[in-house]
Amino acid sequence: MASTRVLASRLASQMATKAARPAARAVQQRAFSAVASKSPMQTLKRQQILNAIPRQAFQLQTRRAYSSEIAQAMVEVSKNLGMGAAAIGLTGAGIGIGLVFAALLNGVARNPALRGQLFSYAILGFAFVEAIGLFDLMVALMAKFSSPPAAEL
Repeated sequence: MASTRVLASRLASQMATKAARPAARAVQQRAFSAVASKSPMQTLKRQQILNAIPRQAFQLQTRRAYSSEIAQAMVEVSKNLGMGAAAIGLTGAGIGIGLVFAALLNGVARNPALRGQLFSYAILGFAFVEAIGLFDLMVALMAKFSSPPAAEL
């Protein structure tokens, strides 16, 4: 499973690099089209610059964050575990919403005259509990989709 993800991430990075190269060439050609090459020396310098820029531009994209596939797979597994652990808090938000509306029903059953006031308090409680659930979901997504720090090779 992890090896499939590593392979898929490699293929995606290679495809992104290949897709970006024609765009980089177009930018380079537009940048140097204003300069008219009048001598063979200027033409040689221009070719050297054109050949050097793509290597510099894509050097950072092709560098892997970790030196081994096992380390990369371990990072992916730990991201999934972190997301699962953080998503457990969503259960608490569901329980809290249930408790708020159970208390609303209990209060209305005891005193039906206060139904409007109790309902406004219940909506306020629902909003607070739902906000905590959304914060928890945000932390879970950050754990899954955050990029790890690049290791020095």
